[in-house]
Amino acid sequence: MRCLYCYNPEIVLGKGAIAFSETISFLKTRQGLLDAVVFSGGECLMHKNIVQQIQEIKAMGFFVKIDTNGSNPKVLEQLINENLIDYVALDFKATKDTFQKITKSELFQPFEKSFEILLDNSIQFEIRTTYHSDLISNIEMNEMVSYLDAKKYTGNYYVQSFKNNVATLGNLNSSIRIKETEFSSASNFNVIFRN
Repeated sequence: MRCLYCYNPEIVLGKGAIAFSETISFLKTRQGLLDAVVFSGGECLMHKNIVQQIQEIKAMGFFVKIDTNGSNPKVLEQLINENLIDYVALDFKATKDTFQKITKSELFQPFEKSFEILLDNSIQFEIRTTYHSDLISNIEMNEMVSYLDAKKYTGNYYVQSFKNNVATLGNLNSSIRIKETEFSSASNFNVIFRN
């Protein structure tokens, strides 16, 4: 994906890297001090060695959380089936109608499959959306709440405001803050606004 509001453009564009061996060396000094490791991105489930890396970190006694856009449901399902992850944050980028505009990808179907996998399993997870007023309308935000409600989602739905004045993939105008009063309430889950 190439979401215009992505605040990790250097990662998405393949610039900069830390060797996994350096990460392991660091984590060895933090055993007993840290509880968990978060795999994020870009998209962490694209990494060719992600399963082996998570296995190694789990073997060190850490809990593992992944932040994912849902584009790789097969890997997500494998990680769940092998009990390698403890928590998932799934990005809900947009409705099917505007998904391509925001993500520059045709990956709504894999996102939806990942969501269904999470719904069908007992792993704890959350759904979250980054809101930029130029990209997602209030009408669409309400459609997204309705979509989650229709899927019988029961966790927390975090709507986080885009942070203005940060480096992103796109040349975006400043976003106007979300007005919570303009959104539908959900019957099955909590909508939590992070401004």
